[in-house]
Amino acid sequence: MPSASCDTFLNDIEDIVSQEDSKPQDRHFSRKHVVPKVRRRNTQKYLQEENSPPSDSTIPGIQKIWIRTWGCSHNNSDGEYMAGQLAAYGYKITENASDADLWLLNSCTVKNPAEDHFRNSIKKAQEENKKIVLAGCVPQAQPRQDYLKGLSIIGVQQIDRVVEVVEETIKGHSVRLLGQKKDNGKRLGGARLDLPKIRKNPLIEIISINTGCLNACTYCKTKHARGNLASYPIDELVDRAKQSFQEGVCEIWLTSEDTGAYGRDIGSSLPALLWKLVEVIPEGAMLRLGMTNPPYILEHLEEMAKILHHPRVYAFLHIPVQSASDTVLMEMKREYCVADFKRVVDFLKDKVPGITIATDIICGFPGETDQDFQETVKLVEEYKFPSLFINQFYPRPGTPAAKMEQVPAQVVGLDGEVGWSCVFPSEKKQRTKELSRIFHSYNPYDHKIGQRQQVLVTEESFDSKFYVAHNRFYEQVLVPKNPTFMGKMVEVDIYESGKHFMKGQPVSDAKVYTPSISKPLARGEVSGLTEEFRNRLGNHLNSVPHTSAANRRESASSRMVLRLQRLHQDFALKMSVGLALFALLFALLVKVYN
Repeated sequence: MPSASCDTFLNDIEDIVSQEDSKPQDRHFSRKHVVPKVRRRNTQKYLQEENSPPSDSTIPGIQKIWIRTWGCSHNNSDGEYMAGQLAAYGYKITENASDADLWLLNSCTVKNPAEDHFRNSIKKAQEENKKIVLAGCVPQAQPRQDYLKGLSIIGVQQIDRVVEVVEETIKGHSVRLLGQKKDNGKRLGGARLDLPKIRKNPLIEIISINTGCLNACTYCKTKHARGNLASYPIDELVDRAKQSFQEGVCEIWLTSEDTGAYGRDIGSSLPALLWKLVEVIPEGAMLRLGMTNPPYILEHLEEMAKILHHPRVYAFLHIPVQSASDTVLMEMKREYCVADFKRVVDFLKDKVPGITIATDIICGFPGETDQDFQETVKLVEEYKFPSLFINQFYPRPGTPAAKMEQVPAQVVGLDGEVGWSCVFPSEKKQRTKELSRIFHSYNPYDHKIGQRQQVLVTEESFDSKFYVAHNRFYEQVLVPKNPTFMGKMVEVDIYESGKHFMKGQPVSDAKVYTPSISKPLARGEVSGLTEEFRNRLGNHLNSVPHTSAANRRESASSRMVLRLQRLHQDFALKMSVGLALFALLFALLVKVYN
């Protein structure tokens, strides 16, 4: 290895620096004369990035949210309210699940398949690293289930606080709000009715008139979530209806777990509410009643018949019978017998000719014998219900019916001739198929071919080939896709019928009747942005007009800008303090070094 040599020896490492070399402090002060090279940047791209924070940003109010709702119209109304509040706050409601930053899953606990879909959606969201907020009856009824651990939950009576829950979830926190709304110790119907919402169909307003019920059905899990009856005051419901008509709605659905029980907790009744509502329904708009159990409609039959005769109320009522066996009804704790159900139906069919009665039936309830089932079959054959919801029994966890002796899931038999065992379909499935076969054996609308009817057009068919309208009896009538028909009353001639629909041809010389209401909101537009709600969002929203979609989008942008300004102010303050400390420390180091 070659040896290293040098001409002079260094006594100290500092001798490397000569007298001509600049001192450290000279190098530091010479930096002020350095002119940095300016790099050109894409101004348009920079501004776009500045105005559109990244999707993984933790700034609340700027993320995309996908909302999925299962179940009844009450649950759908809750979903619309939550979407409206989030959109008003600045979040973007998207229909593209993969594009969303957070999934809001609004569940139904009536049957096992609905909860299975809910559970699978949670799993998928976790696999895709989405933020998750859960709502609806499943987490409200059983919040301690293993697959719900660590996830944020918004209770069915806390939907007015959905923005808080979403904000905290986006920040990485887990929040659970499951309490009940109360006023002086009295349970309320739920969140306020004047909250913003985004209607799935801008022409249809769903109003929940009460929550919970007075029954204790042994198979029902919804009771665990919605609780006992709690009704909204009549004046609040009427105000909500008025507001809806002012926003272009032409059809109102009244919904709850049991509309017939409305008002019993506040000293009122369903007929009292309905008479007040029909006073504010404009000509050309319609009201549809929701489900009512037989016990609570019996005492109001006379008044209900008069209301169902009103020209702006559909002659339609959903009255679930569940079974035509008194033995089974007693095991279900339905609090009525088959004779009560028949009395209601017979009275209304007599007093309101042509009325549509829809009903529900559960097949395979624990203890149901073949004789019990045959009684149900005879009921369907006798009344030939035009609308029949047939459900196989599912034992829901925590319900008394789940502990009862179940109808066999499968029956194993022995074929004597060939000597081999075979597995027959479950009794529940067999009964469900048998009842479905009977239901599809008759066509309820054949006798209406050739009739001239007035129908209200409200939506598009699933196959996008027709517009969907309903006649006086809330029977579905398909009409040609003429944009001028949407939201209007149209006179049609019925020329064809199917199991669930009729087809109508518009009368050539008939007038297309426009309801005496405002122009409908655009699809996805937020409704119900009251001044009080604007004040809750911030004083900068006070000047935003109620009906301007552009200004509402501007208000959401303004809110985001204010949040960014506050963040920038906080950041500037921290930077100023940091720089001051750094300058002080540097000055001390220079002084020590010199």
